[in-house]
Amino acid sequence: MASLICTLQDHQDDVNWCSFSSKLLATCSGDKTLRVYNTRDFSELPFSPLTGHGYGVHCCCFSPCGQFLISCSTDATTMVWSTTTGDIEAVMEHPGRSPVRICALSPDSLHLVSGASDGTLALWDFPSKQLRRTGGVSDTTMVACSFSPCSQIFVTGSTYGDLRLWNLDLNQLHAEKNAHDLGVSCCTFAPSILSGGQLVQFRLASCGQDSHLKIWAVNKFSSGAYQMQLLHTLTAQSAPVLCCSFSSDGQLLISGSVDKSVAVYDTNKAALLHKLNHHKRYVTACCFSASSLLVATGSMDKSVNIWRLEDSCSGHGGKSLPGFQDLLCRDYLVIFQQLTLSSQLVLSGKTSARRSKLLVADWSEEDVSEWLVEEGLQGLVDRFKANNMDGTELLRLTKETLASELGIESVGLRGKLLRKVEELRSAAVCSGVPDEFLCPITRELMREPVIAADGYSYEREAIESWINTKNRSSPMTNLPLLTTLLTPNHTLKMAISRWKSSQ
Repeated sequence: MASLICTLQDHQDDVNWCSFSSKLLATCSGDKTLRVYNTRDFSELPFSPLTGHGYGVHCCCFSPCGQFLISCSTDATTMVWSTTTGDIEAVMEHPGRSPVRICALSPDSLHLVSGASDGTLALWDFPSKQLRRTGGVSDTTMVACSFSPCSQIFVTGSTYGDLRLWNLDLNQLHAEKNAHDLGVSCCTFAPSILSGGQLVQFRLASCGQDSHLKIWAVNKFSSGAYQMQLLHTLTAQSAPVLCCSFSSDGQLLISGSVDKSVAVYDTNKAALLHKLNHHKRYVTACCFSASSLLVATGSMDKSVNIWRLEDSCSGHGGKSLPGFQDLLCRDYLVIFQQLTLSSQLVLSGKTSARRSKLLVADWSEEDVSEWLVEEGLQGLVDRFKANNMDGTELLRLTKETLASELGIESVGLRGKLLRKVEELRSAAVCSGVPDEFLCPITRELMREPVIAADGYSYEREAIESWINTKNRSSPMTNLPLLTTLLTPNHTLKMAISRWKSSQ
């Protein structure tokens, strides 16, 4: 059994990560902020939100002592914050100014690893905040990283779908190719170490775009060699699995998925214990608290849910947290309101429900006409039909095309229509479309993705137009593009096609 304690709804964009210390919960988001809460009653701390990153924050983690909070961002920096004052203690700029997607601190607090969109890794000395060395894998994006409980090795996962073990000299110890088809999304070591005879063993969980959550044994032999052995493949979730986390004793494993569910497993039996269904969009973040069976889950619906796992669910004891009765009552009211709203939406008509399941780019001309009527723009239906306006053409509308091609002379009407179209574009970004499927320039689902010289994928038409008008600078890094050569990204195109078919 799992009880929903409260729902935090302070972020203005997708929640990308969440992390517990012994007393605090931190969350980070595409809205460029981190928020910090007291786990006693989940009230937000006075200095929260933390602002300082220039772009979305992808990951955050606490130091083991809880004194520091670390975060990384598309702005190519990893920041260290004081959890006492909220002040920035250090700003570490990633080599090459590449967007940082993941960061992890070693359990002994001596080393920090940051991984970037160009496949590079930076190993930092955490006490001095100085860069020790760099390494990585070219032509991929580092999206996952976790230190072993001994602090001497760490694992990374990338969009290639591989898992790689590294030592503190950034020497690669082992590579598990194709660990997840179409890419790894998260990986995490269990906190315990198993040893016996000539073998030391760690447990590792990983998840990816193949909709699988996997449990591995990472074996270290007395010779110094490493081996990874797949122990279990968990398939309780029906869509790509985006995040995973072990409990503090390693007995439970949690994961969040594109199917909007949260799955809780017994790691020893590899058995599903519970499925939590409360988020409205993709579950992108999950973590256990260190001191009790509390779970935080974050989503593209901009919310963070706090759950308590009951004895009957986990088979593990858990202490009740005082002072949550009011929170529970409030949350039951929220749930009731959401159910009421859902009922109203169901009654609004089958047509809207059918269209809502489609991407706007896949709307037919009839879908566009129905949308115009719903938005009070029925006077434009005939004009749009005469110009064969489907969803793709709708998203491409500009002030110029409305005036010249559709002949809409009213400035007010053009403005209203463009605002409605912009709402559709924004909704498409927040509707659960994986971020890597969206063109960084247009923020629309890519149809012909290509890889530019900066290592990023873009919609071909958008990057070609950018190159022709922006003096060959990278849209993501602002650095010069060494070449204008564009390479078709067939793997990404296939992944997008698979994702669209699953919707």
